[in-house]
Amino acid sequence: MSGHSKWASIKHKKGALDAKRGKIFNRHARLIEVAARSGGADVEINVRLRAEVQAAKGANMPNDKIDKAIAKGAGLIKGVSYEEAVYEAYGPEGVALMIDTLTDSKNRTVGEIRNILTKHNGHLGESGSVAWNFTQKGVITIPSEGNDEDNILEIVLEAGAEDLTTEGDSFEITTDPKDFAAVRDALNAASITVSHSEVTRIPGSTVQLELGAARKILKLIDLLDDQDDVQNVSANIDISDEVMETLKNEG
Repeated sequence: MSGHSKWASIKHKKGALDAKRGKIFNRHARLIEVAARSGGADVEINVRLRAEVQAAKGANMPNDKIDKAIAKGAGLIKGVSYEEAVYEAYGPEGVALMIDTLTDSKNRTVGEIRNILTKHNGHLGESGSVAWNFTQKGVITIPSEGNDEDNILEIVLEAGAEDLTTEGDSFEITTDPKDFAAVRDALNAASITVSHSEVTRIPGSTVQLELGAARKILKLIDLLDDQDDVQNVSANIDISDEVMETLKNEG
C-alpha cells in the first residue's frame, strides 16, 4: 500500500530521543476528560473516549488515574474545564507547525506559545495559513517482529484502516480519525500489541532538513511539547534516517 506518513515516522523515531515524558499522564488525563465531557463516561458508547483510554493504557497510565479523569469529565467529581484550541505557526527554515492544545486559559496559552516561537526564530501564523497542508489521521504502530504482515493487513483493512507501511522494525497503520478506535479494537481483539497510537496531523508536503536545521526544529518542537497545555505538535518536515541516527547519538 502507498502514502506512508513521514512525519508520523519521524515522531516515533524522535521518541527515542526524548528521555523525559513526565507530563504524559497529565496530557492523557486532559484528553480523557474532554472526551468524557463531550460524549459521556461510557467507553462502549463514546468512541472518542474509548480511543483516549486505549492510548492512555498504551502509555502505561494507571487505571485509577484513568477512572478519575473520566469521572472529572463526566462531572462526577470537581475538575477544571478545558477547551481545545489549535494554533498555526512557522518555525525556522519556513517549517509549518500545527499546535494542538487543551487549556483553561487561551490567553495564557497563546502567550506562552508566542514567547517560545519568538525566542527560536518562529512566529504564529494567520488562521488557515498552514492548516491547508495538514490532514488529521489516526496512526497506530505495532512491532513487525512476530507479526505476519498479510495477517495484520487483513485485520486492519476489515476494521476500516486506510494504509499499512513498514517503518524499520514496525508496521505503521493509518486510519481516518473516525475509524481509529475500531482499528485499535480489532488489533486488541486479535491480541496484537500496539506500541504507539494517536490521532495526529499529517502534512501533504514536507521540507527536507539537514542536520543543523533538524537540530533547531526538533529543539523548538521539544520546547512546545514541554508546555503544559500543548497536546500535540505536527510539522511538515522530512529528516533522513542518517540525520535522525546522528541526533540520537548526540543524546
